[in-house]
Amino acid sequence: MAISNTQALGKSPKSGAFRFKLPAEARIFMVLLGVALVFELLGWLFVGQSFIANKERLIVMVLQVSVIGIIAVGVTQIIIMGGIDLSSGSVVALTAMVSASLAQTSDFARAVFPSLTDLPVIAPLAAGLLVGLVCGLINGAVIAKTAIPPFIATLGMMVTARGLAKWYTQGEPISMLSDHYAAIGAGINPIIIFLLTALAFHIILSYTRYGKYTYAIGANRAAARVAGINVNRHLILVYTVAGLLSGLAGVVTSARAVSGQAGMGMMYELDAIAAAVIGGTSLNGGLGKITGTVIGALILGTMTSGFTFLRIDAYYQEIVKGIIIVVAVVADQYRQRNRRS
Repeated sequence: MAISNTQALGKSPKSGAFRFKLPAEARIFMVLLGVALVFELLGWLFVGQSFIANKERLIVMVLQVSVIGIIAVGVTQIIIMGGIDLSSGSVVALTAMVSASLAQTSDFARAVFPSLTDLPVIAPLAAGLLVGLVCGLINGAVIAKTAIPPFIATLGMMVTARGLAKWYTQGEPISMLSDHYAAIGAGINPIIIFLLTALAFHIILSYTRYGKYTYAIGANRAAARVAGINVNRHLILVYTVAGLLSGLAGVVTSARAVSGQAGMGMMYELDAIAAAVIGGTSLNGGLGKITGTVIGALILGTMTSGFTFLRIDAYYQEIVKGIIIVVAVVADQYRQRNRRS
């Protein structure tokens, strides 16, 4: 009978010992608190003000991350499935241009479509969502049917969608949008839309077949196929959902700015990926939660707001953000290696 080293040394085995482990979301939330407290301390040292005890600043911070958060909800599902989406920022620009062009009022003499002004708000909203949905559908179909790596396929969509956004009005911004359309992005509506979207997909990923298939494909695509999951069909569906959410983000962005511009959504795709990875979603697939992504987006927003509060140059903000993304990816790789060992 074999004797373990632990028994030979006269120590009690650890298998039955009680070990408390915090949920992943709790650990990420503690990081968020730590970042906020660092800025609180630096605020009193260098600015003479509190960073946290400012209601207006906190609302603005959450408003700024709302659009990124909506995109990140879709991007998180793609990453869990083992994919990537580099096109979401450009899709935001294209949907913002299309939806804004159908939300103009007849008071503006140079409307993009003079015969399509003063439309009910449902028209530009539906058009924006449809454009996002089609972009996501094309992404998914190209990846599923041609086996092109997601990085290349969505990179192509990133360039194409940005080009279409510029071509749509030859680079001219779209203004004079209706009050009903602008109301979508007014006040705290973007925050409400973000939180409702996150809640809905948290439930969908946690308790539906859609979520189970997404995690199964990300964990082991071959095994998922053997288990009877139509991998290609589900892949197209997840990319389509992500495109739809990018379209929603484009509508919210243009409504909040009360205009449409081809430069909107620049680099949003990287912020969305960063929010997901910082929130614990594994780039290797199979792991991640929407709640973690929400906290990850808040961490990014807290950093951006904190740097602005300390009057630190935007260049340094980008440098620090890049470093944090790399650190988050390295931490994910370390966590994956520990799980395998």
